[in-house]
Amino acid sequence: MFESLAQIPVEELQRRHDACRKHLESVAPGAGGLLIFSRLNIYYMTGTMGQGVLWLPMQGKPVLMIRKGIERARLESGLGNIVPFKSYSDMPGIAAEVGCPFPKRIAAIMSGLTWNLGMLLQAKLGDYEFVAGDHALTLTRAVKSEWELRTMRLCGERHHCSLFELIPRRIRPGMTEREISHVCWQVFFENGHQGLLRMQAHGEEAFLGHVSAGDSGNYPSSFNGPLGVRGEHPAIPLMGYAGKAWNAGEPLALDIGFVVDGYQTDKTQVYWAGAESSIPDNVRRAHGFCIEIQNSVAAMAKPGVTPEELYLFSQSEAEKHGFAEGFMGLGDNKVPFLGHGIGLNIDEYPAIARKFTQPLEAGMALALEPKVGIEGVGMVGVENTFEVTDSGAKSITGDDFSIVCVE
Repeated sequence: MFESLAQIPVEELQRRHDACRKHLESVAPGAGGLLIFSRLNIYYMTGTMGQGVLWLPMQGKPVLMIRKGIERARLESGLGNIVPFKSYSDMPGIAAEVGCPFPKRIAAIMSGLTWNLGMLLQAKLGDYEFVAGDHALTLTRAVKSEWELRTMRLCGERHHCSLFELIPRRIRPGMTEREISHVCWQVFFENGHQGLLRMQAHGEEAFLGHVSAGDSGNYPSSFNGPLGVRGEHPAIPLMGYAGKAWNAGEPLALDIGFVVDGYQTDKTQVYWAGAESSIPDNVRRAHGFCIEIQNSVAAMAKPGVTPEELYLFSQSEAEKHGFAEGFMGLGDNKVPFLGHGIGLNIDEYPAIARKFTQPLEAGMALALEPKVGIEGVGMVGVENTFEVTDSGAKSITGDDFSIVCVE
């Protein structure tokens, strides 16, 4: 009686399976397949947010074992083997029944398991050797297909329209950060934002994003990003504070993600409370430097270039132009990266940082976020989402990166 709301094409799923198997050969030599536990990774590989486990054998068809929601899984996924299960101890028998038995050596996505569940898995399946297979799936997800990029481009268009064109018409100096947050939610939802932002780093959370007026941009932050934020409350250090107003002569930084069909883009837009002529020279210079760094790094970001090279270039330029102190955060807010991969998670591989030396590939999606914190003023700068192409990285979240003035 029911129909799926949407489906990932079977050909797209097969591409992902084949790519993951290829990476697994070098990430976990000798492993006969990969066990995947986290629901988002199961979605990526099957098309359904299944509560269970996916077994991807090196040879043969994948097996999706579902604890809850098997009817929905069969509606949404193009996989042929979708079966119920109750216990980890059932998995070898289930896999054998469908013709894809477990080998002695099994790779697992260990980041998808808590310590307790990992110990339980080993106890239930003591006859098998488990090795880490996380990086195989990480590398697979890092390179987007044209099918994925079409969704991300649409997301980016709506993102830029919301932040650059629509929100400036509905905010004004004197509003509190929390009031501005509510305007952002309203505009975003009106334009197709689907509400849920996802992060993969352990313990990190995202709710709307950062709404930082004036010195909130340098407020001490535990979030792994350069932009400071007061947030709602110490228990919810995200979004915007009801007690902080955006005053005349202050910057406002909105670092907010957008999501369409599960895929996200990341973007930061800076506004100024006042006429363009009232922007101080130090603010103008710092923001202009961030645009130059973003554009230079994007032009460099071609297949074969490493993320580390991009990061070291940005650091050298910041030092050369006198922005080293506030570049990528003031004081303890400073972060050791320039950007990050993005897709189904906001914070995907690779980080634009030291020690990330695997070359970029065409089809990767990167968020580049050069920012400068200015003591006593706040933070300015940019963030946009880019698609890596043979001729450099192209922004999919707009092409005007200037400060928007609101009087």
